[in-house]
This record gives sequence, structure tokens and C-alpha cells, in this order.
Amino acid sequence: MSFFTEQLKKLLFFEEPEKQEKFILRPQEGPSGDRDRFEGSLQSILEEKDAEAEREPEPEDIIDRDVRINLENIKTVYSIPLNSDIVVREFDITYGNKPVKAFIVFFDGMTDREVINNYILKPLMVSSVMPLRDTADNLEDYIVRQLLPHCQVKVEKSYEKVIDEINFGGCALFADGLSVCFSADAKGWDHRGIEKPNNEIVIRGPQEAFNEVLRTNSAQIRKRLKDEDLIVEDVIVGKVSKTPCSIMYIRDVVNERLVAEVRRRLKGLDVDYMLDSGVLEQLIEDSTIYPSPQMISTERPDYVSELLVAGRVAVIVSGSPNVLIIPTTFFDLMHSAEDTYIRFPYVNLLRYIRYIAGFLALLLPGLYLAITNYHHEMIPTDLLLAIEASREKVPFPSLVEILLMEFSFELIREAGIRVPGPIGPTLGIIGALILGQAAVAANIVSPILIIIVAVTGIGSFAIPNYSLAYSIRIMRFAFIFFGACAGFLGITLGLFLLGIWSAALKSFGVPFMAPLGPRTSGSFRNVMFKAPEWKQEDRPDYLNAKRSKKQNHYSMKWKINKKKK
Repeated sequence: MSFFTEQLKKLLFFEEPEKQEKFILRPQEGPSGDRDRFEGSLQSILEEKDAEAEREPEPEDIIDRDVRINLENIKTVYSIPLNSDIVVREFDITYGNKPVKAFIVFFDGMTDREVINNYILKPLMVSSVMPLRDTADNLEDYIVRQLLPHCQVKVEKSYEKVIDEINFGGCALFADGLSVCFSADAKGWDHRGIEKPNNEIVIRGPQEAFNEVLRTNSAQIRKRLKDEDLIVEDVIVGKVSKTPCSIMYIRDVVNERLVAEVRRRLKGLDVDYMLDSGVLEQLIEDSTIYPSPQMISTERPDYVSELLVAGRVAVIVSGSPNVLIIPTTFFDLMHSAEDTYIRFPYVNLLRYIRYIAGFLALLLPGLYLAITNYHHEMIPTDLLLAIEASREKVPFPSLVEILLMEFSFELIREAGIRVPGPIGPTLGIIGALILGQAAVAANIVSPILIIIVAVTGIGSFAIPNYSLAYSIRIMRFAFIFFGACAGFLGITLGLFLLGIWSAALKSFGVPFMAPLGPRTSGSFRNVMFKAPEWKQEDRPDYLNAKRSKKQNHYSMKWKINKKKK
């Protein structure tokens, strides 16, 4: 008996598990203390990087002074000539009156051939006489300052760092007599240009989207936020892929604890391959089994800029056209990027419609089963007789009937996505019409059920976040069984369990249901619904940003100045 009592207590009263990873985004002490703490953490990061740079390489990892040994080592590491896309070019550098053997190595397709030919090979192979002592140190200085002035050059002492530079699209230069290697930045692979957003389409607002190049994406954000406190931290994820990721935040706005937690989770990943931001999202989220997304994934630079100003953190993954925004709440997922650019009455109307659409997409089939099977008294008599008359020739019970149609429409929706070209939307529309009409004509389903499933599908399409719409589609099947088994009691039980689960969830220390649970007066007005622009003075208080004010109380000073005159 005590076991069941303990389980009931755990169900009704939530307690943080002791062994579970916990992080709560707490407020910071004050501007001065926060700044000192942030500077301290920043200083520790810089000291860590300096220590890494000054770390002496292992004896077997040191670059040899003999260029022939270095060439053999590079050929061994990259399996040359078996590896066909790596290029090794041998030549002589004219230093004083004698040639110096040298070679460069780079990957074909990951570098800019024009940079290599005009700014690396051409200066190195042109004869030049320098009135300097014939020492290795002078040759190193001569190459860096005289022959490669237009390139960003690093001097490396270990093979490990040189190989990393080559793998990331750099060009490595080895010269005879020098125990160092010169790494020149020559990245220049082909990539997609800046195009219009494919998914987050707006009528009013910027028409630019992210692409797969990390620096292009960070530059689009910096173009909109011209602030020296906009920080871009680089983190490498993946032991094999070594995927570059960037953490972006505004230093004098964001909560330092949030940045430290994002940094800790990224550096704490032990994986071989990082494919996309969608994979990263699943690896750093708080709950891996909760169906709803716990981060915003967006392809719009303007939306990312807006959320950074609010006090959030952005994570950019190289090779992904979507940027992750941390943290997020349920109500953030119901917002659209276009909400910023249109007047607040229209936005509030649209948000009301989205909330109703989410309610219908989640509960409408379950409510239909609950009412028709258990609560006939809630339906007007004429409507009840019409429903029963339409179902008179249907051989299946309501549960089988609705599951059959839900599965059929999900199948059509998935097929419409996978079919290439413009055939997909046509297949979705025509297939649904033909299938629905044929099912009714064959007395497999009733006409009212076609309307129920169609309204449910349209409601899921009205949800602005694609991942949230998917999660609602999954949870809808659970509510179908709840409604079929216990009517309104089952629906209520399902909502109760979902509410407990959602209230217990956190997104990087922020309650997922904020500002509704826990209720915060300042954010409730500006997050669930949109206030006029001149009333949006505060940042969301559940983010605990360093600066709570986003704009002055009298933001439209032109009105005040006019009254004074």
C-alpha cells in the first residue's frame, strides 16, 4: 500500500530528482558584480586558450627542419596518392642567392584557387634578394612579413595543429631549414548564397535567410546588431567531423549563467559527428522524451537579432541553415517572425487564432469521441440525430473510424512532402479530396468525421513552429484514446498529466510554461500577447537579464518635445 501511496505522491507533487542534471537560471546580483564575474569568466577562457597555445607539443608531433621528412609525414597522414582530393605542390623559395626547398598542401574544393595562386604561390616563387643574415629565424620572418603580407598567416610548431588547419580549408607551407609550418587562410568552398526563407515566410519584413556557411550567418546578425558587446564564441563539436559552432550573445544584456551553461553543454559533448543543428538540439536539450521542442530553430537573421536583444543566446552550427535560440517557452513557439512588423491588434487576433488552432489540433478528435460515445446530452437533438443517421451504414466503431482517417491523412501529408517538385502540394489537396469523398461514398467513414479530421489538420498547419506542430500531432493520438476510453474524464486526466509534465519542464533553467507557470506579471502582457511598441519597455523577467529595461519609459520623446514647445 505504501508503494502506491508513494507513486501517487510523486504524481501529484513534483520534486526535482536528486540525481538528475539540474540548472536554474537565477537572477544576478547587480550590474557591477555581474560585470566583474563576467570579466572573470572571460579572463579564465582567455587564459585557457593561451595555455593551450603555449603548450609544448609532444616530441613525435614536432615539425622537422628537413622538408623531405615533413613531406613524407604529410603523405603518410593523408594517404597520398590514394587520397585524390589533396594537393601537394613542391617549389623553391628564392632567399638571398640560393633556393630553399618548400611545398604547400591543401584540399581541392575547400580552398580558393585564386588566393593560392595569386597570394601564396606567386609571391613565394618570385625571386627576391634580402640583405639579411642567412638564418632560419630571418627566413621565417621573411616569409611572414615580405612574401605573404596579404594572407592571415599562423606559425605552427606541431603537426596536430597543422593538420587541423588543413582539414578546415587552410593552406599549409613547409620550408626546408624551418621547424615551423605556416598556415594561410585560403578557405573558399562553393556554397549557397543568401536567399529568401523557405519555411518562415512573411509578407512584411526582411526577405533574407541563413545559409550553410557559419561566418555568413554570424555576419548577417552582426549587420543588424552593430554593437561591440555582441560576442561570438567558437566551439568545436565532434571528434571526427570537428564541426565549428558559434555561441552568440550580447555581453551587457544576457545572464552570464545562461552563457556558461550553454558553453558547458556544448563542450561536454563526446560525439564523432555533428550533422546539423537539429542533432545538436537533441543532444543539449533538458528533456529528451518531451515531445515539444525546447529551443527555437529559425532560418531568419532578423528574428535571431530580436531574441538576442531580449537576452537570449544563439547557437550557429556550420553546415546548417537553422540557428538555435536558447532558452524558449511554449508561448515563444506560438510566435511568428512577422509579429514584430505588424500592428498589435492584428498580432493579438492572430495569436488568439493560433491558440484556438492548437487546441483544435490537439483535442478535437478526442472530444468528438468523448461526446458521441459518453456525453450525448451535450449535443442538440437534431445534430445528434443527423450524426447517427450519417453513421448508420458505417461498419466500424468511432475509434477505428477516426484512427483510419487520421492515418490516411497523415499518410497523404507525408507523401506530399516527399514527392519532389510542385507535385507535392497538388498530391496533398487532390489526394485528400478524392480519398475523403471515396471513403464517404463507400460507407467506410461518416461525413462528419471528414470535417473533424480536416479541421484538425488545418489547425496543425496554423501553428507557426514546425516542430511544435509535429509534437501536437503525436499527442493528439493519446487524447483520442483518452476520449475513447473515459470520455471527458479521460480528456481531463490527459490534460492534467500534460500540464504536470509541462510545468516540471525547464529550458536551460527557464520554466517551459513561463510566464503562465510560474505567473509573472511583467512578462505576461508582452509574451502571451503583444503590447503596443511604446509599452514594450521590459525584457521577459524569467530570462533574468542584466538589463531589465529594453527601452525608455518615454520612448516616443518627439511627443514630449512637441508639448514643451
